[in-house]
Amino acid sequence: MTSLPSDLSLTENITTIIRPPYFYISGFTGIPHMKYYYVFLCFVYIMSLIGNTFVMFVISMDRSLHSPKYIAVFNLALTDVCGTTALVPNLLDMFLFGRQYISYDQCLANYFFVVIFLFMQSFNLIILSYDRLVAICRPLRYHVLVSHRFMFQLTGAAWVFAVFIVLFPLSFITRLSFCGSVVINSYFCDHYPLYSLAAPCSDVLPNRVLSHLIPCIVFYIPMIFIIASYICITHALFTITLPKDRAIKTCTSHLILVAIYYLPSNITYLFVFFIPSNIRIINLSLTSVLPPMLNPIIYVLKTEEFKVSAKKLIRRGAQRAVGPLMFT
Repeated sequence: MTSLPSDLSLTENITTIIRPPYFYISGFTGIPHMKYYYVFLCFVYIMSLIGNTFVMFVISMDRSLHSPKYIAVFNLALTDVCGTTALVPNLLDMFLFGRQYISYDQCLANYFFVVIFLFMQSFNLIILSYDRLVAICRPLRYHVLVSHRFMFQLTGAAWVFAVFIVLFPLSFITRLSFCGSVVINSYFCDHYPLYSLAAPCSDVLPNRVLSHLIPCIVFYIPMIFIIASYICITHALFTITLPKDRAIKTCTSHLILVAIYYLPSNITYLFVFFIPSNIRIINLSLTSVLPPMLNPIIYVLKTEEFKVSAKKLIRRGAQRAVGPLMFT
């Protein structure tokens, strides 16, 4: 009978989840002249904000751009603005002003908002490649296969799936006990550096499985689909006897952006246990900020119909600004 209380206390200790009051984001350690990199990130963020805001403004103002394709383009620009805003200002605040301590709840929120927009960038690239695939390979059935309703449903499903695939590993994080170090070796509350801290005192096998499974779903499979779709697009362009330079112009710029987004992240997640932490951090941070800056240039500003709409809006704005001055 005397052993019963001790058994109960032991069970309580085992089932208690230890959550630290704060974590410390170590970031870029041992790299010289990092302030120049932060300035670069700030410049990229400003350019991304201006470019994507301009894209959303033009699409919303011009009714001729209210097509299924530009629904996806608007969603991509919105995701890019939200993603860089969730990451870069907080990153600069932490490392430029030494505010690297973050509470447990803030850490989970930081993980959610940074990762969900990162995943949505990948899903948006799939949607855009599918749109181009149907438009070029099945032009006569495009308006049947890709309607406004279908595009809204597709982008909505992508958001729901992104939320689910972020909350799923997050739910496993909340079940871990952190009884050792609180230093997160990353530039935000990333999944792998975070659950690794709980390895000495919790079963992190589900987290480890998810750290391999989720990149396959979000990065590897989409990259294969996009490359395959552009191979089909190139084949179709050659089949209908268009010049080679047009086929190259249509596919090369998009594939370059796909490579910039997917290759660093895929290599990093594939060899996450072998790549030095600083290389992993720089690769992922560049993957998070460069594509949002390049998306408006590659996907939108080179498109003739968008350039025509942008010029019309600029002319209207200039006429409205000059008009009152002529009568003063």
